[in-house]
Amino acid sequence: MASFLAVHRGLLNELLAKLHDDEKVRGVTVFRGISGCGKSGRMHPSSLLDLSMDLPLVIEFFDEPAKVSGILEHLAEFLEPDHVVSWQARVNKED
Repeated sequence: MASFLAVHRGLLNELLAKLHDDEKVRGVTVFRGISGCGKSGRMHPSSLLDLSMDLPLVIEFFDEPAKVSGILEHLAEFLEPDHVVSWQARVNKED
């Protein structure tokens, strides 16, 4: 199972430490948003100057479904409602 978390910069290091050090997830990646919209429907474009500012951050991680569900329960205190998306993922493994 994979999850997508939209967070602000202040939570990034804390969430990465929790996912990597405490939960030991199989994989985690951070993406920086360059443009987008949310509930308000208002576009948030970026300029070259904005790339170093406080743009949205997305943390994507994956592991076994039961583990991801448990982690998301633990992270609920850190995350705003509607900022988590989860889906089934398939990992290509060597036989």
